[in-house]
Order: sequence, then C-alpha cells, then structure tokens
Amino acid sequence: MDPCSAEGAMGRRAAGLDGARAYIDAGAIAHNLARLRGLLRIDPAGSATLGAPSAARVWAVVKADAYGHTLAMALPGLAQADGLAVLALGDAYNCRALGWRKPILVMGANFRCADLLDPVLHPLHLIIDRDEQVRELEALHSPYPPQIWLRSRGHLHHAGFAPARYRWAYQRLQPLQRAGRLAGLGHLLHYADAEDPRLLMEERAAFAQLIGELPGPLCTENSAALLAGGEHGAGTAWVRCGIALYGVSPLAQMDGAALGLKPAMRLAAPLYGEQHIEAGSRLGYGGLFQAQRNMRIGLLRCGYADGYPRTIGEDCSVLIDGRLCPIVGRVSMDAISVDLSHHPDAGPGTMATLWGAEGLPIEHVARSAGTIPAQLCTALTARVPRLPAAG
Repeated sequence: MDPCSAEGAMGRRAAGLDGARAYIDAGAIAHNLARLRGLLRIDPAGSATLGAPSAARVWAVVKADAYGHTLAMALPGLAQADGLAVLALGDAYNCRALGWRKPILVMGANFRCADLLDPVLHPLHLIIDRDEQVRELEALHSPYPPQIWLRSRGHLHHAGFAPARYRWAYQRLQPLQRAGRLAGLGHLLHYADAEDPRLLMEERAAFAQLIGELPGPLCTENSAALLAGGEHGAGTAWVRCGIALYGVSPLAQMDGAALGLKPAMRLAAPLYGEQHIEAGSRLGYGGLFQAQRNMRIGLLRCGYADGYPRTIGEDCSVLIDGRLCPIVGRVSMDAISVDLSHHPDAGPGTMATLWGAEGLPIEHVARSAGTIPAQLCTALTARVPRLPAAG
C-alpha cells in the first residue's frame, strides 16, 4: 500500500500510527521479574540475604490488561513467573487462550459451582472474601478442586473477612480441604500501606495474631513490601508482584530506575504542526499560558482522550531527541503544546517521548499530575495502539 495514497493514510489512522502509541518491552518485564525474585533469597540460617532462593513463588499480577500494557504483549516477559493473578474468571480464560498453563489466581471471583468445573481453568486459585463464596464451595464437588486463599480485610477494609468472620470461614472450609474437595487453604492479606514501615509492621502483627494457630500457607507480600525488604516475603508461600513488574516504583518519591527496574512502556507521539506566537500572546484553552518572548510552539498528536493527564503542572516536559522540551498551556483532548525554542530541528513528523525513557520516568509525570503511575498506565485509551518495543 502506498503510504502517500488515501488508502495509506486511512491505514495509518486505523492503526493509530498518526497519533500517540505505546511501545511495550517484554524484555524489561522479564528483567523486572528477575529483580523482584532476587529479593526472595535466604541463607541457610533462614535470614534474608543474597544467598539461595527461598521457596516463595511469584504471582505476576496482570489485572487491568497487564496494567495497560496488554496481556498479550506482557505475557512473553512473564514466562518465568510461577502464576498469573487476575481479577475475574473471564480474565483467567483469556490467560489460558494465550497459552498460559501454570496456576492462575482469581482475585475478585463471582462464581457458582458450575463455573469451577471447567478443566481449562485449572490449576486455579481463588481468593475468598464473602460468605456466599464459602457456601458455594461447600456445595462444590469437582475433580479439579481449587486452591483457596482466605482474605482478611486487614487495615484496607476494601474486601475480606472481619476477624470473627475470618475464623468462621476457615472453620467451614477446613473440613473441605481435609476431604480433598479443596486443593489447599491459605491465608491472604492485602496491605493498606506497604510503603510505611511502621504501618506495615503493625498490619503484619495484627494479621499474625488473627491467623494464630490456624495452619496454612501465607500470601501477603506485594511489590512495595518486597522492594522495602524481602525478609518477610522469603518466608511466605507466594508473593504478589504488580506495578513493579512493569518497571514502575511503588515507593513514593522513588523512580523505578533507582530500584533496579526498567520501564516496560514508552509513550510516544508525533509533532503534527507548529505555531509562531509573539511575546504577550496567550496559548491554549483558558489562555493560562502567556508567552514572555516570541516562541515557536510544537503541537503533539496526543491529549487527554488518549489518557494523558490534563492535570499536569508547569514542571512537566516531553523528550525530543533525548532532550527535555517543556509543555506549555493546557493539555487538550487531542493535542499537547510544547516549546520548541531549543529544538530547532524538530518539526512535523518528529517523535516525542511523553514518558518511559531515561530522563523522563513515568513517576515524574504522575507526580506532576497529582496521581500515581499505575493510573497513567491503565488510563491509556483504546485509540493508543500498543506496539512491541524495538529489539
């Protein structure tokens, strides 16, 4: 197809290649997985060191279509994970359709007994956090028994059993495990604030008191807890790694690179036009930016309809030819204006990086916008194609 023809232009627009696009690096995801697993190491005495690997296994959390990276593009980088963690049973089917054969943890399952009889889903792990789920399991008779994780509501209070109800659920399900109708019964906690060492210790202590003498494996640690120190995770059965797998720091005021992580997503967009404005002119919706000098303005084909945050501060930039280029004026639905004063060679067709490269981490954009990087990744809309990063 001739790229200069009308058909060629239509093809480019259909593929999203005239606008913003996100490049996904599966190799970076594999690197990050190895980095996180490396934190789970113990010495023969049992203390966490850079010794032998612990027995703890890693759930790779791929909720929200792998945090916006798309499951299909992220999966090659997750080949060494021990299991995938998803939100719903439908997501588990997607994983199986893409060839995943190892365990899957469903974190928010609404199910009936009949839903769990499909052998395609297994080996299957389920998080149980409601009374009705316990009753469904009591009625389950399957040749493919699921592994069950009881969730404490902890300090987060989003889902899970209150302390008294937690023991009730355990006592109802333990006979099923003994009879072989469940593959296992474990204890799970989702931390409310793993970034704060004091609050983390308090929540761990409360959980340890809750489960007390109740036997069963543990699944408690997340990316933030691991990166803050892998000692506790090395002593659990499974850890859940989410945003850090994609090269993003879960710790406030730290970027992924400082933690040994590599960004898995680079958001880019082309310049499609330019404007010359005189000193004193106002720019953009609301006229919030006023030029202090004559300026050459570049127009990027990306905006909040692509998922780029409208709320960025005046400190936000893009990268053009490896150098920072300030954003000026308000981000609009389909365009971002940038100051090309120090980029004389940039013009229509020049590509800019909006996050995910050295010098412009996604964490900086998130802080400028008053949000978190995970929201930026997952907020990218369907009109932003995900493409494989160049080898």
